[in-house]
Amino acid sequence: MTAGLPLVASDLDRTLIYSAAALDLRMPDAEAPRLLCVETYEGRPLSYLTETAADVLRHVRERCVFVPATTRTCEQYRRLRLPGGPARYAVCANGGHLLVDGEPDPAWHARVRDRLSGCVPLDEVSAHLRAASGGDWVRKQRVADGLFAYLVVDRDRLPGAWVKELAGWAEPRGWTVSLQGRKIYAVPGPLTKSAAVAEVARRTGASPTYAAGDSLLDADLLLAADRAWFPGHGELAAAGWSAGHVTGLSERGVAAGERIVRELHAATGGV
Repeated sequence: MTAGLPLVASDLDRTLIYSAAALDLRMPDAEAPRLLCVETYEGRPLSYLTETAADVLRHVRERCVFVPATTRTCEQYRRLRLPGGPARYAVCANGGHLLVDGEPDPAWHARVRDRLSGCVPLDEVSAHLRAASGGDWVRKQRVADGLFAYLVVDRDRLPGAWVKELAGWAEPRGWTVSLQGRKIYAVPGPLTKSAAVAEVARRTGASPTYAAGDSLLDADLLLAADRAWFPGHGELAAAGWSAGHVTGLSERGVAAGERIVRELHAATGGV
């Protein structure tokens, strides 16, 4: 039974877990933290959190409904080995898929597809990205699960106004643009993590909801929660974003991930 338990929904990359490039190991203490690898790809370690964060997250998961909420595709999400084992529910593709015991719920996906019918089609957005991003700063262009598109870019060569110009083109067409690390996402406005997390809350009866995230694609998730946190890095921090029940933290990198887990532990009854 999960009714009466709190629900914790968290973004993953650059919120709870970090690539080597995003770790930012400048810690308040002299010693760097011990890290736990939670993802490998093609035989290489890819993503980490601190061992302390891993221990605390296991305790959090013992007394809540824990919902990873990520922009990763289902395939990318399945590479992870999060502390506490597989989550019963997970949100992938920014809300496009609701995984239940590791498998996408087809009824949820059909509902999402219906909501996207009012937006400009993905093919048109992908074509615009190809036409507008002809510089040598583009490393890859991808379509994720037939739902949204993204670019992998060289941040040092990215033209300063390009993301803003893309957002100006996308907004009247019903799409949202987000810059996260080396990736620029173009996502349909109705494709949201908060809608999928609300569905988990409906099915489980879990309440209240706590959330964490670092990017503009997480803003709807944080606003829908009863309490929420974002780290001192990322789009939300850079934009000076705020909301009354959302706490912006000063910590950056993997230290922020540990602080977020500690805040979730305290909020869900930990001491």
